[in-house]
Amino acid sequence: MPASPSIARAINDRLALRLLQQEGPLTAGQLKQLTGLSRPTVADLVERLMAAGLIAVVGEAGEQRRGPNARLYGIIADRAHLAALDVRTEGVSVVVADLLGSVLAEASVPIGDETGTGTAVEQAVTLVERTAKEAGADRLHTVAIGAPGLIDPATGELRDSSGLPEWHRRLATALDDRLAARVLVENETNLAALAEQRVGVARDRDTFVLLWLGHGIGAAVVLDGTLRRGASGGTGEIGFLPVPGTDGLPSATACDGGFHSLAGAAAITDLAAAHGVAAPAQHHEPHAAALVRAAVADTSGVATGFLDALADRVAIGAASVIAVLDPGCVVLAGETGRAGGEALAWRVGDRLARMSPLATEVRATALGGGAVLRGALLMARERAQDELFAPEER
Repeated sequence: MPASPSIARAINDRLALRLLQQEGPLTAGQLKQLTGLSRPTVADLVERLMAAGLIAVVGEAGEQRRGPNARLYGIIADRAHLAALDVRTEGVSVVVADLLGSVLAEASVPIGDETGTGTAVEQAVTLVERTAKEAGADRLHTVAIGAPGLIDPATGELRDSSGLPEWHRRLATALDDRLAARVLVENETNLAALAEQRVGVARDRDTFVLLWLGHGIGAAVVLDGTLRRGASGGTGEIGFLPVPGTDGLPSATACDGGFHSLAGAAAITDLAAAHGVAAPAQHHEPHAAALVRAAVADTSGVATGFLDALADRVAIGAASVIAVLDPGCVVLAGETGRAGGEALAWRVGDRLARMSPLATEVRATALGGGAVLRGALLMARERAQDELFAPEER
């Protein structure tokens, strides 16, 4: 059935807004050319979007630079402000951005294990409020939180997980109460995958798996362009994956004996010690990451055995995922995966080629340490735009 006039207008408006987001300011003529719409239709949608406070004239283009045809229209970036949080067991980081995703302010605060739940929540909320004020945001439209643990697909809330601080679960509610903003929560590994898919090394892949190597082990699964979470939100909990080479089996409450026991930060630290690899610890990352980085930088060949043994371990878990999903691409991320870079990715890919008949490319993340924040900001921006880019009928 043909779209109704109101639906057609909404589709045209969103198309124009997406183009302005991707291409930057455009003239009405350029919008006509890129959308394929008629001149009167473009004139109508420009009028609607300006009346809705979503776009404005931001300059002029062309040789003569005058007249209606030369006007450049652009999205009003401060129409809404967004915040993204990366919540860890040891603290929280936040960025505040405008509707186009341009970062206006950022900050972080450490939160120690001994900090009480109420105090920890207050520190995190205060950090967000202070950063928003620094960014010049009177209010936040959407806040996206990236946190370790399972997200209940029915409620969108962080589930109660053993080993994670209670303040993680209470933070979303506190932000909702204090900021009156839309608050979203997503698993940190899933957000890292979103960032890799949109702006990272998986931009050319509709299907891939991101393997997170950090304090713990996790994975994010993107199939046919869609992030998959599973029936209970547990897709990618491969720390619990039973694998050879451990002393036992994981349980419903602990991943000891699973893949975590081979490739988690503590296991990698022990492996490095066994191979004589040492490095000073850094306060902002697992010691395993510093050890892997030192091994990659070593030119004497002493650390080669450690990197080879680590690749053996990572490949064991990755091969199981590949056998089930056949993703064609695995991205190594997290602090340890990032530290290993191409040197680790190449080794893991070489082993997978010998272990599996399914061709799989292994890539190292290129997003640095801000992948979770990048993913959270992308999610916040998309949700805000979905709401704001549907202007009401006049």
